[in-house]
Amino acid sequence: MKVLSIKNILLGLAVTAVALPGCKKFLDVNDNPNDLKNADISLVLPSAEAAIAHVVGNNFQVYGGIWAQYWTQFWLSSQYKTIDQYQPVASDFDRGWGILYNDALTDLNYIISQPATAKNNQYRAIAFILRAYTFQLLTDAFGDIPLKDATKGQSGNLSPAYDPQQEVYDSIFTYIDQGIAILDADSDFPPGAADLIFGDSDDQMGDWLRFANTLKLRAYLRISLKDEGKATAGINALYATTPEFLEEDAQIEYTASGGNQNPLFSEILGLGRTQNLYASATSVDTLQKSNDPRRRVFYRNVTGFDTIVGIPQGSYDNTPSDDITDGLRSSASFRVGARGGDDNSALAPVKLISAAESYFLQAEVYTRGFRAGNAQTMFTEGIRASFASYDVAGVDEYIATSPSAAWPAGEDAQWQAIMFQKWVAMNGSQGFEAWTEWRRTGYPNLLQQSQASVLAAGLMPQRFLYPSTELTRNLNFPGQTLVEDKVWWDAN
Repeated sequence: MKVLSIKNILLGLAVTAVALPGCKKFLDVNDNPNDLKNADISLVLPSAEAAIAHVVGNNFQVYGGIWAQYWTQFWLSSQYKTIDQYQPVASDFDRGWGILYNDALTDLNYIISQPATAKNNQYRAIAFILRAYTFQLLTDAFGDIPLKDATKGQSGNLSPAYDPQQEVYDSIFTYIDQGIAILDADSDFPPGAADLIFGDSDDQMGDWLRFANTLKLRAYLRISLKDEGKATAGINALYATTPEFLEEDAQIEYTASGGNQNPLFSEILGLGRTQNLYASATSVDTLQKSNDPRRRVFYRNVTGFDTIVGIPQGSYDNTPSDDITDGLRSSASFRVGARGGDDNSALAPVKLISAAESYFLQAEVYTRGFRAGNAQTMFTEGIRASFASYDVAGVDEYIATSPSAAWPAGEDAQWQAIMFQKWVAMNGSQGFEAWTEWRRTGYPNLLQQSQASVLAAGLMPQRFLYPSTELTRNLNFPGQTLVEDKVWWDAN
């Protein structure tokens, strides 16, 4: 029997030259999931999920983690200097774009195209939901993107036209609804272990329904400052169904074996374990000030000292040497897959949507008046879920004593408190989503322009550049954007 791990799947898709992400434990398969003529959908689904997680947990994670100011470039290495400079180049985004379009969406489209049978429909439901998730990733990163021409399968247009971001979001809601319509929470044919995200769940399809509801809530709030009417109507329609939302992390877990490792750690291994990602002082100083015990999960102590010290964002040209730690600083930790010298980084999961995010989304709905409900309860549950996700002790004391966990008076102050705690909870694990939520809301309002920035004073990154493959190959390419150009939904 040929044992085909996620490494084999992704190498077959030619998504990268270094070791690639793994799966929830492993896969035993006999057929090539890349042959979409007669591929078994039980082999295609994990390939799609692994491809999505590779982008979320690696390329998008690094950019988001630095631009959300969890991480910054260390001064003794140089891999990510251009990110701290806000000076990416188009080719930086070739891989992520290619994986999502050529691999993930191609696989999902194949699953969706299968006959509507009782068994197939549970795979098709997941594929519709993940199609929505993938298109949200792409449009939040790049703005206007190919949509209609990108869902035509292998007969699609080789030079797809771009669709406005507003239309992409309309389709995201449609795809979620299509998935929910055929999802059967009591189905006798759940995908089981073929699903890397909820394959171990006793309520697998119920979890996918909760994932779909949470994703829809995220998407409506994403557009709420640009199109409040549509967001309000959508949220009210969602709540009219008495929805359940995620109460556990939707994530893919990994192992220590080669090819089945956390994708960011695999990238670091491909760089010879060079440690580029160090703690940003923006995050560290904030967590120290509030005595937040989660800082010791997100970051590693300075070598030889029982303390965590960050680097001012983008200050990699200024190496200190006269303080108590002899100029040493804290790296990102193995718990988020970012410590090159610690093989435990291989085991860090990739979170697609976290339970903490789910609670904070619900808290925002209540505090901003979209629906009546107890925002403070959801706010507190979000903090608890963040602590529980990393098995961090002391949550009761933190909630009772930390000013950062206090529930303030007034809608705007409450919204800021929610977004602050969401930013803390996403440290190292949902970097792209944290940066995206900062773009949407402007909160937390403590991010400062990188010292290495090449942009005009006060400007910050607002989007990814279109990849060079689009510039050179797509005859319908609409033209390059600037990293400081806002996307459609960004009314902040």
